[in-house]
Amino acid sequence: MMITKIGLIVNPIAGMGGKVGLKGTDGVLKEAVKLGAKPIASSKAEETIKEYISKFSKNDKIQWFTCSGEMGYDELKNNGITNIEIVYSPSCKDTSSEDTKNACKKLLEKNIDMVLFCGGDGTARDVFQIIGNKIPLLGIPAGVKMHSGIFGVNTSATAKMLHEFVNHTLTVGDAEIMDLDEERYRRGEWNIKLFGIAKGIVEPTYVQVGKSCFESVSDDEIKDELTEHIVDEIEENKDFLFLFGSGGTIDYIAKKMNLDNTLLGIDGVYNKKLVGKDLNEEGILRLLEKYPKAKVILSPIGAQGFILGRGNLQLTPNVIKKIGLDNIIVISTPSKLLSTPVLRIDTGDKELDCMFVEKEYMMVVIGYRLSRVVKIQTNRF
Repeated sequence: MMITKIGLIVNPIAGMGGKVGLKGTDGVLKEAVKLGAKPIASSKAEETIKEYISKFSKNDKIQWFTCSGEMGYDELKNNGITNIEIVYSPSCKDTSSEDTKNACKKLLEKNIDMVLFCGGDGTARDVFQIIGNKIPLLGIPAGVKMHSGIFGVNTSATAKMLHEFVNHTLTVGDAEIMDLDEERYRRGEWNIKLFGIAKGIVEPTYVQVGKSCFESVSDDEIKDELTEHIVDEIEENKDFLFLFGSGGTIDYIAKKMNLDNTLLGIDGVYNKKLVGKDLNEEGILRLLEKYPKAKVILSPIGAQGFILGRGNLQLTPNVIKKIGLDNIIVISTPSKLLSTPVLRIDTGDKELDCMFVEKEYMMVVIGYRLSRVVKIQTNRF
């Protein structure tokens, strides 16, 4: 078997802004650290590599090219991989987008077959700016924002895709590179851009489809019904705190209820009144101490189907376990569900993922007192 050359780049700070409610890490790393943010990208990369080593690497022959320290070498070494060549070393511990770009330049000199990177849309953009569509890209999901079409749906899927790429059993095709303006995102403005078309893996079971952005006038009538349903839920559960998730459908409901909602954040509502706005994990946990009974309202990202693990990292495993799976209310318009065959969940907590696996299906509210059963997909297929 021929040796496949894989370049690995890990963005150590990717995803750190999620749990503390910053909706990204671009330009706010120091603020994220002050709020108690912890690195997650290295563990996501190691999880992927460990999965690959344990299940798929027996007959695969890979030569790894990567960066020193937490930008790739440590994650490979910690999983017993020795056939590693370091092509780039960052000048300081706090890495930047320039380090990612410089590493990509070095990888191109090695004529590698694929770039495997760990991060979010910002990292994908940096990699694409150098690599372009010269060679395939595959992303390990670890950022706050992941709308591009080159990310595996989770670490397990990414490991399997790597194996199948090495064995030439997956198709390479066009994949959109997307990104959001994080400063505008933090203000609740959704300004998504297409940066370019990269080479990616064409496999809808493993790869998350780029977020579907569309408007339909007919959906407003459905959203009015969903509003009535949520209002009834709140009136029937007067001693419950309701956490309103992010997204356009939930924002529509909140506006109908005259609530000053955060479009791309998590808000707390008690007896139809706002009691917490744009909450991070700590803020949610404080509210749960005051209001121990709680429900959370979520809506799947169009086409991707994620309800947890994308864009709402403030809803940590600790928060979800306190609320309880039975207190999760998922709402969607029927048109969105047409492109969302499963509800995808990536909590990062194996115990919690297993709880969702055991549940297997969730009811999705698609109108007033009208629901549809939708299958759950987690890291454990």
